[in-house]
Amino acid sequence: MARTPSNMLPLGTKAPSFNLMDTISDATLGLDDVKGEKGTVVMFICNHCPFVKHVNHQLVLLAREYMDKDIGFVAISSNDIENYPQDAPDLMKENAREEGYPFPYLYDATQAVARAYDAACTPDFYLFDSQLNLVYRGQLDDSRPGNGIAVTGRDLRMAMDKLLAGEPQVEDQKPSIGCNIKWKEN
Repeated sequence: MARTPSNMLPLGTKAPSFNLMDTISDATLGLDDVKGEKGTVVMFICNHCPFVKHVNHQLVLLAREYMDKDIGFVAISSNDIENYPQDAPDLMKENAREEGYPFPYLYDATQAVARAYDAACTPDFYLFDSQLNLVYRGQLDDSRPGNGIAVTGRDLRMAMDKLLAGEPQVEDQKPSIGCNIKWKEN
């Protein structure tokens, strides 16, 4: 298992816009369609990564809890499906149904959105405020496959709670660790 860290996009960065196909609804959705009134979580994930599989249940729980608090959630897969066919849109739809994703699961066929967010790994998490300014990026929590630490969503949960309470974010934000995004060969 490769262990690739987040690139840690600078805090304050404006959320890059996008229009991508939602594999669940087959509709094209943009940032304005998925953003929440109080904040927005953008997650880069994929079907096959063991790091994502490890946290999928917690992603669903967090999304259900915080979508009720006006935080929008969206997941994006940007992997090269020619070399990683298990991440193809039809299988993304199937995976989303099996996992019970309450959020859209978008397919970034050109990988332009992953590049705009400087995404590096799956999972990679970004939290934007109501003005779509980046306030948190990095890990879900300290759990990794096989390390024996429970998956709680602690770091992202704390960031969302601080955002909702109007409190400053912690300065020490840890990068996520996961499989590298599977970039297309040029």
